[in-house]
Amino acid sequence: MIEAEHLTKRYGDKTAVDDLSFTVVPGRVTGFLGPNGAGKSTTMRLLLGLDRPTRGDARIAGRHYRDLPAPLRVVGALLEARAVHTGRSAYNHLLCLAQTQGIGRRRVDEVAELVGLTEVARKRAGGFSLGMGQRLGIAAALLGDPSVLILDEPVNGLDPEGIVWIRTLMQRLAAQGRTVFVSSHLMNEMAVTADHLIVIGRGRLIADCSTEEFIERSTEKMVVVRTPDAERLGGVLAAEGAKVAAGADGALTVTHMEAPRVGELAAAERIVLHELTPRRGSLEAAFMELTRDSVEYGASAEPGGPAAVPGAAVPPPAPPAEADAASAEGAPSAEQGENR
Repeated sequence: MIEAEHLTKRYGDKTAVDDLSFTVVPGRVTGFLGPNGAGKSTTMRLLLGLDRPTRGDARIAGRHYRDLPAPLRVVGALLEARAVHTGRSAYNHLLCLAQTQGIGRRRVDEVAELVGLTEVARKRAGGFSLGMGQRLGIAAALLGDPSVLILDEPVNGLDPEGIVWIRTLMQRLAAQGRTVFVSSHLMNEMAVTADHLIVIGRGRLIADCSTEEFIERSTEKMVVVRTPDAERLGGVLAAEGAKVAAGADGALTVTHMEAPRVGELAAAERIVLHELTPRRGSLEAAFMELTRDSVEYGASAEPGGPAAVPGAAVPPPAPPAEADAASAEGAPSAEQGENR
């Protein structure tokens, strides 16, 4: 298991992780979600001992990462796939890692084949594309045949075939009883990959539940109905307490009522139905709803408008051209930066 207990990490007056506690168990893919700046990467670094927590504790398989005698045999991690010696071949990069853990050359060949790098294994990693570099990072994570995998944005740079491949791989490893902890910004991909979700915002826990439960509790169910007698059916459903909205294509969107009840009411009134489709919200919609107040860097809703940063002062209107020209001489220059 991966265990985080009251993890807190501060950098000066900035709190990146704030009293965060969760457990990641074997046998399922656990997704780690949050807006940019939520503290996901910092949390992963704390789990792997790359940063020391200001307060709290993190353990993997009951031990601190630094106390594992052969860490690659217990934990496989991908935090930055491009962190390789650019002049070294993919094969030698993996071989160097293997030799530090007493892992043989045969395993290097196995993981190179597993991730699809056999044909380019002798080429310099510095010439790899983003997707190939990502595959090399995944190979390094799998090198010790670990029981725990911690992957930060593993699908970054992969083509559609590669995305399906890594999804299938993670699910297969979880089915073998391994612990798989993966972060991603691709909500649609997480919806079909992760069994469980841990969602954070501004360093604090927002949700720790199954993917299905997260979607169910955060979005409203609806039923799409098509009928040649839409106006009459809409009145019948509204009289029973449903909320009905008519779309431009003639379909009715019904909320506050389950699909079987809609069908029963239509049958009772002898109203013909051409479609009766229950729909649930998406993971993306649920994520946007629950993390709305946790976004650190938000974009303006108006196209071309300035970025809306919470807490930032609104700049005054620009002065007229004449006044601007008159005051330009001797005016100090202003530099604007974004704290990340």
